[in-house]
Amino acid sequence: MPEIEVFPNPAAQRDYLIKHVCPEFTSVCPKTGQPDFATIELEYIPDESCIELKSLKLYYYSFRNEGIYYEAVTNRLLDELVEACKPRWMRVTGIFNVRGGISSVVAAETGPRS
Repeated sequence: MPEIEVFPNPAAQRDYLIKHVCPEFTSVCPKTGQPDFATIELEYIPDESCIELKSLKLYYYSFRNEGIYYEAVTNRLLDELVEACKPRWMRVTGIFNVRGGISSVVAAETGPRS
C-alpha cells in the first residue's frame, strides 16, 4: 500500500473545504471478479496537514486489483485518509458505475462539520 503523504496546512487557522475528485478509481468485485469503476470524491476540512495529490493518486490506484465491496472500500478510504491527515472533518463518496442495471453511491464521513 503506497504511503499517503501530507504537507503542512498553509492556513491552519481557518476552516476551509478541500475537494478532490478522482474519476478513474477501479477495484474488483469480490463476487464476480469483474472490475468496478467509480468516481471518488474526497472532501475535507484540514487541520494541521493536507493530503499531497500524487501520493493520493498512487494510493487510489493501489486498489485496482483488490477484491472489495463498494461499502468496504468507501469506509476503508475514509479510515486510512483520516489516519493520514487527521482532518477536522472528512467525507468520502464513491459514485460507482452502473453494473447489472444498478448504480450505487456510498458515502462515509467522520461526523458533522465543525
